[in-house]
Amino acid sequence: MSDVNDADPYIRPEVARFLEALLARPRPPMTDAGIRMIRQIPPEMMAQMVQEIDLPVGPLAQDRSVTIPGPAGDLPARLFDARSERGPGPVAVFFHGGGFVLGSVASHAALAAEIARQLDCPVISVEYRLAPEHPWPAAPDDAEAAARWIAANGAELGLQVTGLVLAGDSAGGTLTLVTGLALRDRPAAVPLRLLLPIYPMADAARPYPSQTRFADGYGLSTEEMVYFNAAYAADPCSPRHSALQADLAGLPPTVVATASLDPLRDGGRALAGALAAAGVPVAFHEAVGSIHGYATYRRGIPSAGRDLDAVLGLARTLLGQSAAD
Repeated sequence: MSDVNDADPYIRPEVARFLEALLARPRPPMTDAGIRMIRQIPPEMMAQMVQEIDLPVGPLAQDRSVTIPGPAGDLPARLFDARSERGPGPVAVFFHGGGFVLGSVASHAALAAEIARQLDCPVISVEYRLAPEHPWPAAPDDAEAAARWIAANGAELGLQVTGLVLAGDSAGGTLTLVTGLALRDRPAAVPLRLLLPIYPMADAARPYPSQTRFADGYGLSTEEMVYFNAAYAADPCSPRHSALQADLAGLPPTVVATASLDPLRDGGRALAGALAAAGVPVAFHEAVGSIHGYATYRRGIPSAGRDLDAVLGLARTLLGQSAAD
């Protein structure tokens, strides 16, 4: 259900300024040709563009490339760890956002690194295949394969893996959910300990009021969403895309993060409620007055850092409870 104040929603002043800056520098139109141009941007230039809105990767003891066998070829990945040496423990598998079309391990490196520091565990960020070149279900196929391989091959990574944390933002949050369902139904070599979907698309099978209310002017445009959906070409009723179409019972503890000005907000709220109704330990944080993408806008929206701290604080609590079970 939408909020009664959605007619005049609260917007943090710094979020309003951030949105004004976005409008002053419009992104290229989302087309196949535009995506091909974006793919050709040199990594150094992309890193510079990211650092205009997000914080640096920051201090780490390990930041190294790894390769994971995938269903259609090797998947590049990157391991982040605040410690140089570790005993047995959980490993987080991270899936970046970008509408299943954009984004990369590099564009989301700062977020993955922060998760590694705050959860005090290694994070392996996976470069899954993107649409339109590789439509659904390429991304969930890659995500599941990567999680299973990491669970079974810690020694090849120099790790003693005792459990998995699945995490991701936006499209990566969706992959977190569908991969969690896959590993619940057919367990990996080690147990799932936590799911951390940050403003995911939880349900494409039905309309939600926030999709209309915040469709334009809040960072995600209708034009972009239409293109992303068409390029990815997922079945909206499949639980391999819409987690809320599945029975959620038996999932591990889950932290659901939303933003109050996000078109995907209501689906995230519905997800948190459905998880609780299914008996899944769940914690929920909504960034009030903020927008979709805030976890990677911490330079552009300084208060987003406090939201991310709150989300990861909830994750630490649930992860600690899961480990104690």
